[in-house]
Amino acid sequence: MSGATPRPIDEDDLLALVDGRLDPARRAFVEKWLGSHPEEAARVAADRDVRRRLREQLASIADEPIPERLRLTNFIPLRPEPVASRWPIAAAAAISLVIGGAGGWAGHAAMQAKPILERSGAGSATRDAVAAFRTFTAEVLHPVEVKADQEPHLIQWLSKRLGQPVLVPDLGAEGFHLMGGRVLPAGNTLAALLMYDDDQGTRLTLYSRVGAADGRSSFRYAREGDVAAFSWVEGGLSFVVTARIDEARLLRTAGTIDAQLRARTNATP
Repeated sequence: MSGATPRPIDEDDLLALVDGRLDPARRAFVEKWLGSHPEEAARVAADRDVRRRLREQLASIADEPIPERLRLTNFIPLRPEPVASRWPIAAAAAISLVIGGAGGWAGHAAMQAKPILERSGAGSATRDAVAAFRTFTAEVLHPVEVKADQEPHLIQWLSKRLGQPVLVPDLGAEGFHLMGGRVLPAGNTLAALLMYDDDQGTRLTLYSRVGAADGRSSFRYAREGDVAAFSWVEGGLSFVVTARIDEARLLRTAGTIDAQLRARTNATP
């Protein structure tokens, strides 16, 4: 309506601006507003840079098919969050419409980033996984209880304690090699923690524990300071892969783990 007062600018406008989804009139209005709000303008600029870099990093998998479990019809809706709490993960959200094919599902997984302090569900597992990561990756002499040279025993031990078959994924394609694992308390149940490292001294953990539901869920991204994590549910277990690496590499690693989990599930009668 001509002469009408434009509606106030909100977070959706800023994310749409980064994605290039605003119509010309609204875009001009938002950009003019940013001219008098330097803090928000800096955040938008940073989001655009992350969008560009992540698109470049995921270009190699852009033509791969979207995994069935990560199609839009399988995504779990997330409740809206206050603008202030979502700004720290706006950079991840900004890539949701950037990349087609596998890049598209990767972007959507990152868009579902949740604050690390979410109080229930996958957020609880993620919070515990990040705490375990910080505790044990800092260890020099005793980062694991059972070392990789005892892998058959490690698998048997973890599976028995969790009451579920535990898979030790092969992450050699992602540059990570198994160091070993340990059992951790997790409320009224137990969790398994597998630790990996690469040739540069970067450590990565895979945390798993019995979940509240069977079936599968979409990937959810979270970050706490310099630690990033992807979490999901598969076959009655909650999984969290955690490391101090960029989101694209961590997402590829999570995808590798998930593919091996699904291959094992499909091979089980």
